[in-house]
Amino acid sequence: MRIAINGFGRIGRTILRQVMTLPEHADIDIVLVNDIAPLETCAYLFKYDSTFGPLPCDVAEEQTGLRVGDRFIPFLSRDRLSGSEMSGVDVLMECTGKVDTRDTATRGLAAGAGAVLISGPSSFADRTIVIGANDNALGEARIVSNSSCTTNAIAPLLRALQSTVGIERAHITTVHCYTSSQPLVDTPRGNLARSRAGAESMVPTTTSAARELQDIVPDIAGSVSVAALRVPSLSVSAIDVTVQLAAPLKESGQEFVQTLAERTPVIGYTHDPCVSRDMRGRAESLVLALPETQMIGERQLRIFGWYDNEWGFSARMIDMARKITARG
Repeated sequence: MRIAINGFGRIGRTILRQVMTLPEHADIDIVLVNDIAPLETCAYLFKYDSTFGPLPCDVAEEQTGLRVGDRFIPFLSRDRLSGSEMSGVDVLMECTGKVDTRDTATRGLAAGAGAVLISGPSSFADRTIVIGANDNALGEARIVSNSSCTTNAIAPLLRALQSTVGIERAHITTVHCYTSSQPLVDTPRGNLARSRAGAESMVPTTTSAARELQDIVPDIAGSVSVAALRVPSLSVSAIDVTVQLAAPLKESGQEFVQTLAERTPVIGYTHDPCVSRDMRGRAESLVLALPETQMIGERQLRIFGWYDNEWGFSARMIDMARKITARG
């Protein structure tokens, strides 16, 4: 599989880190990486990462790219990629976070890529697909949104619940680490709470998952509400779910939740009393914390799960690229 990465921020760098360090991705050919930052800066931020630690192989800056271990990765610094640069690319991973028009969404196709995979919600994509929730709807879409990290955590769980006992109603709170969209010090923003220092306070806010679920799980989205809380933690987020089931459980809540995870490839589970730091680098879309499972009566269930909002989401980007390429 031949991929290109446009935008070398948190997700772009994490995707490349996985390709460079995980043996299961040895078949992936990184045709190019494009970012407007200086190559020296890209090399430094790729080699030294505050979340995942130093890259476990050498990184050397060369004239036209980076030498990572024994592999050379071409780098460009373009506002707009051209056809000659994208020739033979199966999937362009659009990781700039700046797909704000249909024109920007289609530029990768115009430049010659077989498909464009957007690393976030986008109303300009042909389809929004979440693996484990609606990936059977991929079809022949050539511009695909991978939705958000939070939606990737929530949607497969909702789909699994709906396909087993059914959902009468549910409320979900995502407890999300701070991101670069928040200021380090109090700074005027449109959202007053989001104008406060992200590493200092817990900040009630909204999440795009509330909107994304309308398209991804439309049969139950009207019965589900979603709220968000940003917390002063560098990485790993969580969802706290209270669901009223459509039918009573025939087993304990913990047994039921474990079975859900075992039936869903992108959901994991743990019996251990973990904290968020323990989940850093987990590739699942969601890791269910079984000790946190609670039942009230036969139909009200509380589920708690962790998700590495960078590593897990980047893993799904690669999985989605494989699904797109496998269509032939």
